[in-house]
Amino acid sequence: MDLDTKSTPELTHEELRRLYSLVSATRELDLAAVAWQRQGIIPGYAPELGQEAAQVGSAFAMDPARDFLFPTYREMGVALALGVDMVQYMSTHKASWHGGLYNPVQTRLAPIQAVVGGSVLHAVGWAHGSRLAAAPGTDLPVAITYFGDGASSQGDIHEAMNFAGVLKAPVIFFVQNNGWAISLPTEEQVAGGRVAARASGYAMASVTVDGNDAAAVVRATRSAAAHARAGKGPVLIEAMTYRRGPHSTSDDPGRYRTLDEERRDAGTDPVTRLADLILSSGAGTQEFLDSAAADAKAHAEAVREGVQALGSRPGSEMFDFVFAEPTNALKAQARAWREESEHV
Repeated sequence: MDLDTKSTPELTHEELRRLYSLVSATRELDLAAVAWQRQGIIPGYAPELGQEAAQVGSAFAMDPARDFLFPTYREMGVALALGVDMVQYMSTHKASWHGGLYNPVQTRLAPIQAVVGGSVLHAVGWAHGSRLAAAPGTDLPVAITYFGDGASSQGDIHEAMNFAGVLKAPVIFFVQNNGWAISLPTEEQVAGGRVAARASGYAMASVTVDGNDAAAVVRATRSAAAHARAGKGPVLIEAMTYRRGPHSTSDDPGRYRTLDEERRDAGTDPVTRLADLILSSGAGTQEFLDSAAADAKAHAEAVREGVQALGSRPGSEMFDFVFAEPTNALKAQARAWREESEHV
């Protein structure tokens, strides 16, 4: 079933300006984070160059007062759009903490998830629980969960979608189809090349949206949230975009595609596209765009300073959050670590 997005209003000029500020800040911080990794400030990072519109647009459409967002390890733009402290977010990439130092309950952003497809199961569980807890006839809180075209082949994804479809869980499955499952092109690991086609097998609505068009992503996600909030069940959104950089800072995309292929397939840059819309619609001037770019650079520099100031966490914490009740083996490992590292 195709989701109806035609009744969702266009964005106001104020919304377009806010959206651009967030997209611009995401682009600048993403480029900065790659540079930090090259400089040794952080040990690793998963870039999102080219996916800013999909990430910011989808988060922009959600209601952080009641909804919950479940990221992977690449949703920096989602976190920024929600207003998460980006030093606390980047603490995971600094290897200072697992899943981010931010408070998930307050920010409505679940901890950063490195397990491929893992956050999807959590989102469906949360959505089902919120549906059970809601008063009859009221609008439902909605979960949105992120994954890529590569992750869509994971068994966990299919179990989660089936569970959500059967129980009409208010959850949005947001697929960023960036053309690559690390080094494997989408057409070689997704039959038919589109993930949205799978939604019908789980009796859920779906929509394919231009993931480089931030305003279109906002409207599609708002439509999906309204559908799920009304108790009509889950929605699968497939945002067609392109991963312009490497899968991670340890990846070399030159081993599986050429620069000519990147230029040919990447499409319109999402930041440039939104800037053109701002100017053509009269939502803002070139002075506004320049100001947003300057603010984005200043923000990235402030985050860099905060990330560099992050201290190391106590090594003993590695034993604290493994089991609710530590096993004898874990206690023995902790004792051995203290003897070797702290000489106690």
